[in-house]
Amino acid sequence: MEPALIGTRLASAAIGPLLRKLLAGDGPGAGLTGADRPVRLASLLSFRGEKRTLTEKDVRKLAATLVARTCEGPGGPPFPPDETEAVTDALAAHLLALGDLDMDDVQAVHLGPRALARRLRAAAPAPDGLATDSVLYLDTATEWACHHILEFFTRRSSFVARTLVEQTRGQAALARKVDALAAAHPGPLAEDAAFERRYLAHLARKHGHLTIHGIDLRDTREEWPLDVAYLSLEATGDARDPDRDPREHASVRADLAPAAHERILLRGQAGSGKTTLVQWLTLAACATPPAEGMGYLHGRVPFVLPLRTLTRHGERLPDAERFLSAADCPLTPPDGWADRVLSAGRGLVLVDGIDEIPEAERGRARDWLRGLLSAYEGGNRWLVTSRPTAVRDDWLARDGFTELTLSPMTPAEVATFVRRWHRAVGPAAAPYEQRLLDSLRTTEHVAQLATNPLMCGLVCALHHERRGYLPRGRGSLYEAALSMLLVRRDRERGMGAPYGVDLDEAPQIQLVQRLAYWMTLNDRFQMARGHAESLVAEALPAMGLTDHAPDQVFAHLLHRSGLLREPTADTVDFVHRTFQDYLAAKALVDHWDIGVLVRNATDDRWEDVLRMAVGHARPREAAEILSELLKSADAAADRRTRLRLTLLAATALNHATEVTPEIREEITRRTAEVVPPRTPDEARELAAVGRIVLELLPGPDGLDEQVAEAVVTAATHIPSDASLPFLARYAEHPSLQVRAQLMWGWRRFEAREYAEGVIARLDPTELRYQALDEVRAAELLRLGLAPERLEIGNSVSATRTAALLTRSDPLELELHGEGTRHAPLAFSSLGRLRSLRLPEAKSWRVSDLPDSAPLADLFVVSWPDDGLSGLSRHSSLTGLWGIPSGPVPAGLWEDLASLPALRTLWIDLDWLDHCPEGLRLTGVQHVACRTVGRPLARLDRLAGVFPCLQVLLITPHPGGTLDFSGFSSLSELEAVTIMGTRHHATGTEHLPPGVRFLT
Repeated sequence: MEPALIGTRLASAAIGPLLRKLLAGDGPGAGLTGADRPVRLASLLSFRGEKRTLTEKDVRKLAATLVARTCEGPGGPPFPPDETEAVTDALAAHLLALGDLDMDDVQAVHLGPRALARRLRAAAPAPDGLATDSVLYLDTATEWACHHILEFFTRRSSFVARTLVEQTRGQAALARKVDALAAAHPGPLAEDAAFERRYLAHLARKHGHLTIHGIDLRDTREEWPLDVAYLSLEATGDARDPDRDPREHASVRADLAPAAHERILLRGQAGSGKTTLVQWLTLAACATPPAEGMGYLHGRVPFVLPLRTLTRHGERLPDAERFLSAADCPLTPPDGWADRVLSAGRGLVLVDGIDEIPEAERGRARDWLRGLLSAYEGGNRWLVTSRPTAVRDDWLARDGFTELTLSPMTPAEVATFVRRWHRAVGPAAAPYEQRLLDSLRTTEHVAQLATNPLMCGLVCALHHERRGYLPRGRGSLYEAALSMLLVRRDRERGMGAPYGVDLDEAPQIQLVQRLAYWMTLNDRFQMARGHAESLVAEALPAMGLTDHAPDQVFAHLLHRSGLLREPTADTVDFVHRTFQDYLAAKALVDHWDIGVLVRNATDDRWEDVLRMAVGHARPREAAEILSELLKSADAAADRRTRLRLTLLAATALNHATEVTPEIREEITRRTAEVVPPRTPDEARELAAVGRIVLELLPGPDGLDEQVAEAVVTAATHIPSDASLPFLARYAEHPSLQVRAQLMWGWRRFEAREYAEGVIARLDPTELRYQALDEVRAAELLRLGLAPERLEIGNSVSATRTAALLTRSDPLELELHGEGTRHAPLAFSSLGRLRSLRLPEAKSWRVSDLPDSAPLADLFVVSWPDDGLSGLSRHSSLTGLWGIPSGPVPAGLWEDLASLPALRTLWIDLDWLDHCPEGLRLTGVQHVACRTVGRPLARLDRLAGVFPCLQVLLITPHPGGTLDFSGFSSLSELEAVTIMGTRHHATGTEHLPPGVRFLT
């Protein structure tokens, strides 16, 4: 009998209860009280100790039952029948040897079933004269018995507690030994460790609070603890990723993205939370223990590099050794410390604000970044932030950066922010919380404003200060905010004049306007404090304020306006870019610098300035700005620029208090020329215009699939209640791409209303439903939907997950979080599952996969805890996707060879080093291969292991060389595709004739 069949019979559910009899009842806790000794194996066995429930004779009977069960069923016996009694005695001796092992349960589980079985065989008397088949059976049976016994150990209530205790003690002992070693051999190791403790503590203090700049209220604090106030936002991935189905829309929690991607370019609008995310990642890396989900940053050293600070005086961007001094860190590290951290791959490099340096300097910043990447290649995490249009889409693509964009806050996220804000303010704010939530749901202009954390905070503060009422429109909101910040706050607190200055609102606005005007004209977001003081001093005589000392006026503006701050002792900036844009726009209109506005209209950093300038302008002035903007669009050489300027005019039109009908009609007509959109990029640009686009977007009739998808993309990016009836018109569209976009849009709207108006009406054919959070999972259940294709987010509870899986029994499943352990009972009962994706599961087990399901495709990012050998039970498996990291498990290639239907496989070229000579996977026809660890990649071994290869997809080392010399034998090869932009290929003449070779 084959060992696999023996294992199958011994692994069955019927064997477990038999072996369970060997063990005594469970014990409480971790054993920390009393004698405080480890739980020895002998105390866990029912045939040892004072209160025995089994005798050695009973154990022999149990062994006989196990042997008999194994011999049942079709096929010959696994050993000669005349040796049954001897085999039974030997197996009983192995089981009884458990009581003689000098170890505890935690140590036994750490050994694993194979090693534990070896210990039992060594501790028991060796059987004499058994045939080879009998010895093989005995070894297999003992090992499978150990599988069950160790499984029972892990289920004991005290086991987890004991494991944690042992781990804690082991870590403490290791720490003591390391400390002793460092004390005995002082040097860079000890010095670095001591400095890192000081540095991380400094970062935790510096970044541990979220400042509510200028919008603090009476009897409340200006800062919130960041670990209480931080709100996790979603980031959307690049749909052009070649490894992703174009119908899918990647979405990930922004603070978890660095766990999956070493290099990220994160885009986001002003106030969207980019800098707060940088603060949160920094704090998470400093925290002990780490916050929930942030353990991947434990042990990493953050380097926070705000570009506007690094370039404020035109200095050369710093090398690693000058990171701290350039970022104004007061600590002095040991010589070479930063180089050692980054060389070890322990760095978390956070480059904040590509958009906050002049466009002419961005190329230099990229070269600086590439130099760092080249010097420190492996292991470090890199995050670069920027406004969406500050750099082109592929700006860092060749350097291996994944592009993500912070999504606008969903209505649910806005509601969460509002509740946290009111709780932080205190009981006085409680009466206004629900009124503001109601306004956000029913008053569109308020909801349109509260789309990012900055504006949410401003709306909350104004709503509270005005006792439940808000001004209408963005311009009015800023006017009210300035009034509150510059005058009302101090007066209502009875602050008097702490700096000897009592200025009305108008002169304060004129003065801070002057600073904003200079910064914007000079493409800066910081200025020297001395220069700022001189600008204020120059303005005072013209304003009739000569009786005020300039230094006192400046100190008042800096410390009491709520608009300015000192990032360093010698620099000044605005607390947020949005205020600078608003005040600069007002100054530009006052000076009537219309040419400056129009000349800079294509610069992303001027978009908000131009829109706000139209809001400040009088009717004739607004008409002139918009007319000049349209003329600039006419003169543009490319469609993208014309589209951008036209949309900018349409966006600005919404800010105008009054404008002539001719201009309004012309802008509306031109906007109609670019509607409907034809690509996703155009759709997202259109969505930035706001709800006016909904009046121009066509219905589904007569549109081809591509245009219909683009129209729906635009509408789903306008999170307004007005979008819902429009999107409902597309709910019955037959195109899968359109339906997939409608499903993606669910996250941006109120869950129940969207579910009833759109989700419930979608044709489910081939459509993957997304239950990304608890609320949306509940809606699918409430509506009675049972999707055949289902994606479940990691925030969905195990109970809700189990209910969805039980109802749906899906054909395709993507399960975020810890995968198979999320709802194991419901998961194991799935009977129809053909495709399973576990894109985040760091811990999973093959034994948890549903045995009865016809599983064909499996996507994983880690090796299973129990090894791959169990995959042989899934004879229908045709595709194994994903490239797990970490050491290659023993027997990998033999396990792959045991899958008879395997046709598609993702591998790392390094795995081939572990492939036995002569092993061939003749069934595999499609291979995706990563060679990033090898600058020179010889592929002849690849051709040898996969002789029937038809399609090869390669992700090479950047700048590396691929050698195809061994490919002449691949007669069935049809196509080779190489991902990336920089590589060299040799030996291509050895490719079979007619192969499509794409790069």
